[in-house]
Amino acid sequence: MINNVVLVGRLTRDPELRYTPQNQAVATFSLAINRQFKNAAGEREADFINCVIWRQQAENLSNWAKKGALIGVTGRIQTRNYENQQGQRVYVTEVVADNFQMLESRAQRESYGNGGGGQAYAPQSAPQQQTPAQQQQPAPDFGRNPGNSDPFNGRPLEISDDDLPF
Repeated sequence: MINNVVLVGRLTRDPELRYTPQNQAVATFSLAINRQFKNAAGEREADFINCVIWRQQAENLSNWAKKGALIGVTGRIQTRNYENQQGQRVYVTEVVADNFQMLESRAQRESYGNGGGGQAYAPQSAPQQQTPAQQQQPAPDFGRNPGNSDPFNGRPLEISDDDLPF
């Protein structure tokens, strides 16, 4: 049997760190994950996935990741149930994360949160300084198009949908 989950999304709130009576750390959090398509109104919807992570990884997540952080999570889907105070059986499905990884720097996250205005995030890279020798060298054409570094001669590439392998 296979039960693997890989998620990439943004934290909807700061992770909630707690400790069991046996002093094991456990953190709960929720990830907002955009869907690949838009609804009938042209808006992109998101799924909100509840997750739990244990031990040292829980403490690390709680210390380093805050609301809005873009993280990647690997783990498995798990269901559990319990009886609430009214005597009803409650079923919970969640992702039990084995590992997580921060996918953007703190500076990128803060610039997204402060100035993003709800727009899609696009990382900005600083322009690279070039030496005069680097600026004078033309791009190699590897012998495909002698005398011209543009293999399409300034024209767009015309390919029909039938020619694409996907």
